[in-house]
Amino acid sequence: MDQATITSWTQDWPGVTHEIKWHDDLVFMVAGKMFCVFCFQGQHRGQVSFKVEDERFLEFTDRPHIIPAPYMARAHWVSVLSSAAMPADELKALVRHSFELVRAKLSKKIQRELASD
Repeated sequence: MDQATITSWTQDWPGVTHEIKWHDDLVFMVAGKMFCVFCFQGQHRGQVSFKVEDERFLEFTDRPHIIPAPYMARAHWVSVLSSAAMPADELKALVRHSFELVRAKLSKKIQRELASD
């Protein structure tokens, strides 16, 4: 997995922006709210973190090479380690679902604005 791949997945999703934070992470946001973090350098290079439904958090963290996301686990984020053999299609679907979860928490006004983009 690389940052170009995740950027290509998200570039056409309404309201998505991305920026580098914390020196090592490419953070993807919708209306300023994070939905995915990709570590592109450093000791956690290749790790992808994203939000999951509250009730599925333990299901994901029981899988090999998926851990509670540092600093974000309390908000039900998981991290897929670079050592995970997760198919790209599954990872893309999970990142998209994270986007949808975060977007659903935005105000109705912002959701309407995103829908018109």
